[in-house]
Amino acid sequence: MQVKDLMSNSLITVDREETVAAAARLLSRHNVGALPVTTQGGKLVGMLTDRDITVRCVAANYDPNITRVRTVMSTGAVTVKAEETGMQAAKTMGKHQVRRLPVTQDGRLVGMLSQKDLVLGNPGNEAAKAIREVFEPDQSE
Repeated sequence: MQVKDLMSNSLITVDREETVAAAARLLSRHNVGALPVTTQGGKLVGMLTDRDITVRCVAANYDPNITRVRTVMSTGAVTVKAEETGMQAAKTMGKHQVRRLPVTQDGRLVGMLSQKDLVLGNPGNEAAKAIREVFEPDQSE
């Protein structure tokens, strides 16, 4: 199965010039743990995670109301192409120790792929069945 069949194409991004506090509100509102960081022209320049906010902003005693995303974001975002297979994406996640990958097609950001997407998109795999139970509540209760 290709990444484009597994990914979420509902993109929530944050501009690198936005404040960390505004980005944190986006994370909370959309119940996500990471946001692709873009320029005003839409170019992907990094990722901002809840951990970046905690460790690089709050723990470093920066004021999230005035600190810009560009100050605390992770740069050099690892991406995956929409045409790659889920297995290739999983290997990329493992190699780079990330749980989410921005998905690109023809050089532009088109979606996000998470470990959850990989597990839920692979119903036949025994390991996926076990892990899927973490993400899907038991309907019999």
